Amino acid sequence: MDPVQQRSKGYATVLAIGTVVPPQKYSQDYMIDNYFRVTNKEHLTELKKKYARICKATTIECKYICATEEQLREHPNIQACMEPSLDDRLDLLVEEVPKLGKEAALVAIKEWGQPVSKITHLIVTTNSGADCPGADARLVHLLGLSRTVKRFMFYYQGCHAGASTLRLAKDLAENNQGARVLIITSENITHAFRGPDEAYSDFLVAQALFSDGAAAVIVGADPDLEVEHPLYEIVSATETMILNTMEELGMQLREVGNLIFLSPTIPKHISANIEGCLLEAFSPLGITDWNSLFWVSHPGGPAILNQVEAKLKLDKDKLRLSRKVLREYGNISSPTVLFILDELRKESVKEGKSTTGGGLEYGVLLGFGPGLSIETVVLRSITI
Repeated sequence: MDPVQQRSKGYATVLAIGTVVPPQKYSQDYMIDNYFRVTNKEHLTELKKKYARICKATTIECKYICATEEQLREHPNIQACMEPSLDDRLDLLVEEVPKLGKEAALVAIKEWGQPVSKITHLIVTTNSGADCPGADARLVHLLGLSRTVKRFMFYYQGCHAGASTLRLAKDLAENNQGARVLIITSENITHAFRGPDEAYSDFLVAQALFSDGAAAVIVGADPDLEVEHPLYEIVSATETMILNTMEELGMQLREVGNLIFLSPTIPKHISANIEGCLLEAFSPLGITDWNSLFWVSHPGGPAILNQVEAKLKLDKDKLRLSRKVLREYGNISSPTVLFILDELRKESVKEGKSTTGGGLEYGVLLGFGPGLSIETVVLRSITI
């Protein structure tokens, strides 16, 4: 076949979205008491007060967590702050990560309405665990995908992986005519759970922020409008690394589990570079009014949203859904932007808006992650 004929005619489109959370739902207030009770650290009263202040600053009201108290009690080395525990963590994650990912995929596949045999590519990403064969191989079996499906497995890409997978899916869909790409991103914070310790109080921020969940997206170009219902065109997708910020945000997989490092200067670096990323992405479209866009921004934490909002002079409603998802689910890491995108399209339908972008044509999906890196995805909403 002529290489040109192997390419699609139009942009890659988001054809379906599925999001799920584990059954265990906890209020953030409950989590404060529970965190010190389960780890037998209730005597650290001053540290508990500090943790309570951190939790309040996150604006998170509730979280969904895969690990049960029974599982944590069965593994006291995971409850500890810096005890060797990697084997036990990985043993728990190897089954749970693909299990939750399968649930999200089934939601997306049901909405898509096509047989799984039509899935040609599978992209799986998680920061939770690392094994080979990986979560991608397990998901092929769990979902009954074709044994010739083309797999891509990404571990430890950080919070911006939800946006990164869209960038890869766009390339696959547009350069392989007829491709249908299933993205699955699944997170389980057991990989980084650790008990409170006065000597390692910096780790309290990660314990306060992160929670569990999974999201799935099906991407394809040139949709068959008789049986498929596209939601968004993926117009462009770029990644920008911010120089001299390698130590600002990262993860280290060690015998004690996954150590997450979060610098308080992350919001400053993102706000200083965000407009340049937007100008590069939207100048070809002649768009420089950021309030004319719909927004799907990874929240990270409220400080990031506050500084981006101030830097770009955004109307208060632009980051409302990012704040809502952070408040109602916590920071789910890589699936978070897909949760926000799902909220946007559902709200648009519920309110009778003209497009899946809340009545607006163009929007931006942003991912922030280690590097520091900014993923900028330009979306065009579809008329409902």
